[in-house]
Amino acid sequence: MKLMVTGPFGIGKTTFIRSLSEIPTLHTDETMTLAGAPLDNLTGMPPGKATTTVGVDFGRLTLPEDIVLYLFGTPGQERFLPLWSDIARGALGALVLADTRRLEASFEAMNLIEEAGLPYAVAINRFPSSPPARTDHLRAALDLHPATPLVLCDARERRGCLDVLIALTAHVLDRLPREPEP
Repeated sequence: MKLMVTGPFGIGKTTFIRSLSEIPTLHTDETMTLAGAPLDNLTGMPPGKATTTVGVDFGRLTLPEDIVLYLFGTPGQERFLPLWSDIARGALGALVLADTRRLEASFEAMNLIEEAGLPYAVAINRFPSSPPARTDHLRAALDLHPATPLVLCDARERRGCLDVLIALTAHVLDRLPREPEP
């Protein structure tokens, strides 16, 4: 099952995939330079962030019942948007990572996913400096459909990331067409 991990710049997509992957991850991180500063909105970036994804992140995770998840992370900057549709091709669902400090930054990713017709879940990545928020308030602020899973996690902690993927996978499987019973 191919799943996208998407969201705004600096939200923790690479970290999320690294926390879960059972294989060494493929990542296309490059050092951020002053040349990119005028193009990228650095508001809300974690302190010390020095690299950014410029292509794709990839990891793999095998769940019980031999469900294999292939995780493809998108770059978060608008200038890499042309890659998004290529990464989305063949995906069965998507995970949008969000941050309570800048929820509005996740709207673009959610709009792209909805336009592509992909089922998705939203995971609020809890950064140490993020203000706490109730899930009902987050759901309202993000204008989520009642069936869209919303999960809190820390992208650095495997257990919470697994909970997110379980919620997303269950949501995707629920939306797949069923074969008629004989």
